[in-house]
Amino acid sequence: MPLSDAELKSRAAAVLDENWRDGYTLPSARLYPFQWNWDAGFIAIGWGHHRPERALEEVRSLFRAQWRTGLVPHIAFHRPDPHYFPGPEIWRVERSPNAPTRVRTSGITQPPVFGFALERLAASPAGHLPEWKPFLAEILPKVAAFHRYLYHYRDPQGEGLVYVQHNWEAGTDNSPTWDPILDAIQSDRFRDVAALRQDVKRVAAGHRPPDAHYQRYLHLVDLFAELNYDDREIAAQSPFLVQDVLFNSMLVRSHQGLARLGRTVGLEFRDLEELNARTVAAINRKLWDPARRFYVAYDLRNERPLPVRTSSGFMPLFAGICPPERAAALAEHLEHAFVRGPDWRLCPSTAVDEPGFDPRRYWRGPVWVNLNWMLGHGLRRAGRDALAARVRADTLDLVRTSGMYEYFDPRPPDGGTAGLGADRFSWTASLCLDWLANPAPL
Repeated sequence: MPLSDAELKSRAAAVLDENWRDGYTLPSARLYPFQWNWDAGFIAIGWGHHRPERALEEVRSLFRAQWRTGLVPHIAFHRPDPHYFPGPEIWRVERSPNAPTRVRTSGITQPPVFGFALERLAASPAGHLPEWKPFLAEILPKVAAFHRYLYHYRDPQGEGLVYVQHNWEAGTDNSPTWDPILDAIQSDRFRDVAALRQDVKRVAAGHRPPDAHYQRYLHLVDLFAELNYDDREIAAQSPFLVQDVLFNSMLVRSHQGLARLGRTVGLEFRDLEELNARTVAAINRKLWDPARRFYVAYDLRNERPLPVRTSSGFMPLFAGICPPERAAALAEHLEHAFVRGPDWRLCPSTAVDEPGFDPRRYWRGPVWVNLNWMLGHGLRRAGRDALAARVRADTLDLVRTSGMYEYFDPRPPDGGTAGLGADRFSWTASLCLDWLANPAPL
């Protein structure tokens, strides 16, 4: 039987409590034993409703790992754990003079989540804590430093579009968008990852990226370490430099939250205003594919669009930057290209008619709660309330019937579970709590 709202809230809160580790939250104890960047932002939103003080601890914990350049790493290795690959010994970030010394980290980042995550927290019980405003005065300059890092180091042409230098930075790790770049990487120094990977020992291998791609993921990490994480050298030598729709849209939306919250504590981030305006214009100029009527990523290294329709392409709705006719085109794609019938659940991470679509493999087709949460808010921002309600209902129905999984099969139910990947997943729990507790649009 599907869970009631009260049962769903109770189970979501229990997942967060179970994954709490004295200052931060594991995405899933089964598969991810450290703190991840964008996970922490989404997870903090749920703590704001359940245990508000922990929301502040979650954010502070991640920013203790911030680099001197302003980069916020995608993993903070707060405690040793030998049962994860690739761990800090693979990243070797100590080769960089900019890496933090009190927390071991990875050497790349993830999509900018904290500006809007903090804005959402402000509307939760966390925003009513006595320490809320001092906390904002402490954290917002660090969020701004991260945004400045992106514009300073990741926008070599001054376009306003920042690039990701690894598919893990885009968040959509194994998306078919990256296939042309990854498949072109050849080396006689690939690691034998089959013997090292832990993920495929804990969840079904068919739900995870294949070894051939994982070798290329680690090849990029090894290259960055050899270059001492020097951003300029990486920009010159890395085969993976992509202006991603999701990343840049989240940067725009995060800046909006940063600016609004800053004014509540007397902080101005005027230098970022002009940069962010450039980002808005560049997304609509460069990442819109007029033939497909969809937003797609751009391969900066090879100067070509990557015309695969994925859920990332809807994220300009979340940023609130789509002209009405483009918002209408995106809504049409969502209703027709991302389903094969009325019983399919929105929103698959890849359009169902794309050659790379796979309904059960990581980021190649399954539904993700964090993307749906942003999509739902974006649709409401665009005045597409009925479609937003469907995205919300589909998402909560998947969780009610299958559990707090990492991602979900979008196809009609066949009597089995749609849950895939890690179970008892923290951002799934967190964002369900938020959807149930706060009906207001972000």
